[in-house]
Amino acid sequence: MSSRFSLSPLFFGVLLLAGVVAYLNIPEDEAAKQNGPRATPVKTAVVSSKTFPITIESLGTTIANESVNITAQVTDTVQAINFDDGDNVNKGDLLVQLNNTEERARVEELKANIEEAKRQFTRVADLRQSNATSEQLLDEQQARVKALEAQLDIARAQLSDLQIRAPFSGLLGNREISIGSLVQPGNTITTLDDISVVKVDFSVAENHLASVAKGQRIVASSVAYPGVEFEGVISNIDTRLDPVSRAIRARAIINNDDNKLRPGMLLTVTVEKRVLNTLVLPEKSLVPVEDKQFVYVVKDNVAHQIEVQIGERRPGLVQIVSGLESGDEVITEGTLRVRDQSPVNVLNR
Repeated sequence: MSSRFSLSPLFFGVLLLAGVVAYLNIPEDEAAKQNGPRATPVKTAVVSSKTFPITIESLGTTIANESVNITAQVTDTVQAINFDDGDNVNKGDLLVQLNNTEERARVEELKANIEEAKRQFTRVADLRQSNATSEQLLDEQQARVKALEAQLDIARAQLSDLQIRAPFSGLLGNREISIGSLVQPGNTITTLDDISVVKVDFSVAENHLASVAKGQRIVASSVAYPGVEFEGVISNIDTRLDPVSRAIRARAIINNDDNKLRPGMLLTVTVEKRVLNTLVLPEKSLVPVEDKQFVYVVKDNVAHQIEVQIGERRPGLVQIVSGLESGDEVITEGTLRVRDQSPVNVLNR
């Protein structure tokens, strides 16, 4: 019995397809071997000499130039209120009038008594010139006039205590009383702050003490106003360091004519120590290896790994002390995909 070996047409179709695929891939493999590794896309920056400010950063708190809680000096009821919440007032403006009926009557009474006492004094003085009365009576009448005048001064002072006035020009806070309220010494009627100029208290570490001085320029920023910088100058440096934190407190003055800054705000304060003219690179171009720093310099579209020495840092920037020269082209983006002597394709050239 003879056996017949037969091949299916499907088998021939699969074999033919595999041959076609292999044929198409062979040229690509050979081209890849001939052309070498594919160039890595990167972005670069040219090293140049720039001004590089060396700064100190600290957190500070704003304080009003002048600040006070408006209170009464005596206990009495509120007769009139002459301000609204948030008003701007001038020094001496009448804010609150307390009930002063009794005190005004007392002042008028003393004025009348003084006028009468002066008339009596004049009459006694005339009689004294004709020796119709004694010197003692004249002195007694004169003393009575002076005593009444002293009492009038006291009454006027008591009357003035019932008028609550602004001690300086500034911005009022919220009103805490109403007409008819009984106020006592210590009760807060409102607040008054002079914020045309604000003070900023901040701390400076001991190692930066020699780099700060009165009159030095500072720049402050707040999360309330992104991108806005407030310029000021250092007005005072404390005489003592904190023995725990080893920091010294400094105070700066910032002009605040637009009233953007308010007491109690948290500011980031930047103090400029000095300005260097040096080579500067974006910080993201650094490739740390153990305790060393490297960068990739592009020459003829090939990356070369070079060790550099760095100096001062600022957010996003770093000073290059040695290892590079002005005009070198350094990779800033794509460093993780680059190796030494590998080809690169600079996208931003």
